Amino acid sequence: MIVCDALPTQGGQLESYQLLGEPVIAPRRPATGGSRVAFAAAHVVADPLSDREPCAEPALDHLATLAFRRHLLDLGLGIAEAMDTAQRGMGLYWHDAKYLIRHSLEAADADERERILSGVGTDQLASDDARSIDDVVRAYLEQLHTVQGYGGRVIMMASRALARVARGPEDYATVSRRVLGEADLPWLGAMFDPALDGYWGADGFDQVLETALDVIADNVDKIDGIKISLLDDRKEIRIRRRLPDGVRMYTGDDFSYPDLTKGDEECYSDALLGIFDPIALAASLALTALTEGDEATYDRLLEPTVPLSRLIFRAPTQYHKTDVVFMAWLNGFQDHFVMVAGAQAMRPITYFADVFRLADRAGLLRDPEVACACMRTTQADIVDIALPILLLRSERLAPTVDSGDDLIRLGRPDERLGLFVMLVDEAID
Repeated sequence: MIVCDALPTQGGQLESYQLLGEPVIAPRRPATGGSRVAFAAAHVVADPLSDREPCAEPALDHLATLAFRRHLLDLGLGIAEAMDTAQRGMGLYWHDAKYLIRHSLEAADADERERILSGVGTDQLASDDARSIDDVVRAYLEQLHTVQGYGGRVIMMASRALARVARGPEDYATVSRRVLGEADLPWLGAMFDPALDGYWGADGFDQVLETALDVIADNVDKIDGIKISLLDDRKEIRIRRRLPDGVRMYTGDDFSYPDLTKGDEECYSDALLGIFDPIALAASLALTALTEGDEATYDRLLEPTVPLSRLIFRAPTQYHKTDVVFMAWLNGFQDHFVMVAGAQAMRPITYFADVFRLADRAGLLRDPEVACACMRTTQADIVDIALPILLLRSERLAPTVDSGDDLIRLGRPDERLGLFVMLVDEAID
């Protein structure tokens, strides 16, 4: 029996938590060649000992970052490289992204490189510096030619600069036709990037849908698929039923991925998912079961991951990277919880405790003792910070109570905490 003590709750209390889940066992054979094509949008590992300012140029631990990509490839999953989950546009920009893309491709075998799709966008062009769609096209082509020069396959990502300068649907169509080449066609919904509201030149779904489908129809021989991250399964199904033959629907819906990937009587979605980074083991086993026609095993493996995914991708959705990296830390893929741009601070501490609980229940903690040790490291910080805060609340309700006596009543006769309380009290007074 493994118990984590002093795990915080949403009510602001601390509780002991007994781990319940049975860890998912690594598959004996990878899921390549199955009935579904599946890519995990992979995170990056920061260098925790770098002296660079977190708000400036990112510092990556490239060995740990590439080791995690090896983990995904060995499970038979593809990699969506240098995309949203890698903090692209939120700490990781083109200068470092192209370095990451090159090394990911160099570290993979020839056949594995076919399972690496790299994000091509315009993030070297500041949105405020974009004056026309020609500026946007030049930025896209710079990245496209770079990745293709590395021998990589590409995903044409959405562009903040294009969202700024486009005057209507025709500008999106023009840029897409000029840039597409061999790229996939993306569609990252606004819940992933607030700067992309109104992408494709309209806010209404029906008009957006028609514009995107027109672009696909005009470039059907160049497009492998379209990625949808709308977190609305009904809209995704509407789109995939209208796609031309040979064009794949890659679901990016981290809420409804089990049903969308399983499909219905007409069609199914392939997968390009951020959640496949932290649940890679379960995803690989589930996709193998689906290929073998074992839907019961598929459901058994993926259904418990949905509550976790819904928590990770709750609003504000762009901070899901924080939880993905937290899961990598819990599972021993990195020895710290530090992120590019200091993004580890983008979720409250009670939230991480809930991620831990749900990951346990889904069997996603591959070594529960290691995961619990990581939580204990966090818990030490929680007690040092939360207990004085609770004490202050008590003091403000009953100011005649002496700080030292209150510490004894709470069972923490800690001189250092008492000093902390007195300093904070002075600041409040």
